[in-house]
Amino acid sequence: MKKLTFLLLMLLSFTTVFAHADQPVEMADAMRSSGLIYVVVAVIAIIFTGLAIFLFSIDRRLKKIENEK
Repeated sequence: MKKLTFLLLMLLSFTTVFAHADQPVEMADAMRSSGLIYVVVAVIAIIFTGLAIFLFSIDRRLKKIENEK
């Protein structure tokens, strides 16, 4: 039952994505034309890299604590 519910939820989420494909995104076009889209992508990449480094460091600390016990 859980798998069927999850499958239906995923199918409905993809349907909404395709429903908005015909409309142009004005903000993205404006940012792309002025070059600001690269700043947005760079900031998002920096945030995800920082989160990944933070999570790996926490994982390493937890492994060290687990090995001590």
